[in-house]
Amino acid sequence: MSATGSFTSASPGSPRHSRPLLAFHGPRVALGVGLAVLTFVLFPASPAVDFPIYEIGSVASDNVIAPFAFRVLKTSAELQTERDAVARGVEPVYDFVPAALDSARRSLLVFSAAINQVASPDQQAAVAAIQRAASSWGMGISVAQAAYLASQRKRTALFQSLDRVFTRWLSAGVASSGALDSVRGSIVVRSGNTERRVDTDSVATFNMLVTRARLIHPDPGSAVGDSLYMRLLATFFHPTIVPDRAATELRREEVRRSIPAAKYEVLAGEKIIGANEVVGREQNEKLRALHDAVDKYRGSQRGLRRVVGSILFDFLLGALLGITLLIFRPVVYETFRWVLMVAIAAAIVVIGGAIVALPQSVRPELVPVALAAVILSVLFDQRISLIATMVLATLVAGQSVFRGTNALFINLLGGAIAAVSVGEIRRRNQTYQWILTIGGAYIATAAAIGLTLDLPWREIAVSAGFGVLNALGCVLLAILLLPMCEAFTRIETDLTLLEWSDLNRPLMQRLSLEAPGTYAHTIAIANLAEAACRAIGANALLARVGAYYHDIGKIARPQYFVENQPKGRNPHDVLRPGASAQIIRNHVREGLELAAEYKLPRALRAFITEHHGTGTISYFFDKARQGEGPTPDAAEYVYPGPLPQSAETAVVMLADGIEAAARVVHEPTPEKVRDVVDHIVRQRMEQGQLADAPLTLRQLEIIKEEFTRVIVGMYHNRIDYPAATGGITSEFARA
Repeated sequence: MSATGSFTSASPGSPRHSRPLLAFHGPRVALGVGLAVLTFVLFPASPAVDFPIYEIGSVASDNVIAPFAFRVLKTSAELQTERDAVARGVEPVYDFVPAALDSARRSLLVFSAAINQVASPDQQAAVAAIQRAASSWGMGISVAQAAYLASQRKRTALFQSLDRVFTRWLSAGVASSGALDSVRGSIVVRSGNTERRVDTDSVATFNMLVTRARLIHPDPGSAVGDSLYMRLLATFFHPTIVPDRAATELRREEVRRSIPAAKYEVLAGEKIIGANEVVGREQNEKLRALHDAVDKYRGSQRGLRRVVGSILFDFLLGALLGITLLIFRPVVYETFRWVLMVAIAAAIVVIGGAIVALPQSVRPELVPVALAAVILSVLFDQRISLIATMVLATLVAGQSVFRGTNALFINLLGGAIAAVSVGEIRRRNQTYQWILTIGGAYIATAAAIGLTLDLPWREIAVSAGFGVLNALGCVLLAILLLPMCEAFTRIETDLTLLEWSDLNRPLMQRLSLEAPGTYAHTIAIANLAEAACRAIGANALLARVGAYYHDIGKIARPQYFVENQPKGRNPHDVLRPGASAQIIRNHVREGLELAAEYKLPRALRAFITEHHGTGTISYFFDKARQGEGPTPDAAEYVYPGPLPQSAETAVVMLADGIEAAARVVHEPTPEKVRDVVDHIVRQRMEQGQLADAPLTLRQLEIIKEEFTRVIVGMYHNRIDYPAATGGITSEFARA
């Protein structure tokens, strides 16, 4: 889809010729330099290639020898995975705490002394006192359990058994329940300055201690005694083997630090890959690391030269696009806003590429080249967009971070398809077609690369998925940004024209109600202009919408224009020719005022000023010359112009004259209509009204053929029904 208006070659009087070369080209060159500097800032590594990077599975064409020693570093994920794996192999450290045995025995001894002290021959008093004593230790015991402890014999046997359990097994080491649940294999048990490795299956836990304690239970047949025995065992138990998490983590950290960050150590003069050898993953990683090492080496040895060279590298790629615009689209190149828009689109792609390059795993499918392609296709045309896409895909793929990837192929194909798939916009659902087409291009690239490199289907699907996601995001974001781009460039796209083609808009409603004859004339002109422009490859939508608004100035005084006058009533009959001509001329000025009031797009305002060009209002001029009085000033009987500057406004000018002339043709046969068309076109050419319009003689012939075809269809012969004898009138009456 092209911008509204034709891109024509610059004439000798254009700004490109009249301004000094430096003042004209300087700002555009500065834009290119700015884009190159931005690219270097985002991709500081040198884009120039000294050593080829061969894809995995490809065959190397040359020997690659390391010019100096360097290391191939592991990725953060690889390094973290190795460190975690080694850390998991570190045996947990547990401390043997003999003081826990003393603490358990001492607590049990103090508790037993407290119980013995309150026990008395009075059973009831003893039970209450024992409950109070146990409560002071944080133990709530039942009456039955207190009564059990009130018996001196049972109490003594119970406390002695507990002391034997602690003395016998806690001294060997017992861990708390759950302390070893997550541990497999062996642990390190430290006792003072000594360490011993112990299998976890041989370390006793509290559950095992309970099982062993039952072996020396003093009263296993008593349910009350058993519950009290277990309760006291759990209360006074202190593990003698406890985890030392700080020591364990310290050992694991030491092991983690021992893992080298380098995957490979490459020596100076070492052969990385030989000619005619198949490239494996190791060789590919070494080649990529060599590029990074070369960039760092140059950065430290020759910083200024590297910076200048990198910026020049990026600038030369961008300059290709500027030269293309200068040669093939000079109108775009001459309009600085338009060149700036192209630079902004390029900057968005470069910034997007830098964001995509941030993760460790680079996904070239996400570089938003398609975003720039869609915007430039909509604003300008597909050829500009296609060339810009090729340059941007090469610029991004040439950066060091994308070397070793298929970024060039992916983005070149995806962006090119985006550029050529965006054509004329007529329906909202066309965006779905763009998304499907661009997404299909990325799927095709993923399949081509995956099948060539024999990649797993899962990896191909992931690449295709990222491409489809990019297509969806780029199209939706482009649609979102287009109104701002239109406002900035002052270009009205087909989306804007479609909005203004609505005949229910207030201005068109006024025209249909206040000047119905002009409205009908406008619709006829629109049909003629659209057909002719479509036939010659011009913007048919622009011509139609421009025709809608070309005569809106007649709303101010509709009765002074013949198409709105009742038969026999012409207000010009009582006016001087000069006054009549002034009213006719003013419909152009009044049209511009209405256009400003209703904020009509700039491209449509051109039809108001150019559809009459600088033609003469011949009827009133001839009338003035034939009348009495001084010779009339010819300048007062000429439209203000300018001449039509585009193919679309020129076609509307021709259609305007031909439609009016065809109305007065009696029996409009194809031959008579063609004579009228030829006469009007020849007249406009002789008057010089088409001098600035980019139309060829061949296109004019096509335009005349289309005008003839459409007018013959509009003014075909009709059957004359006898109304008085019940013909068509009676038919309507019966209906």
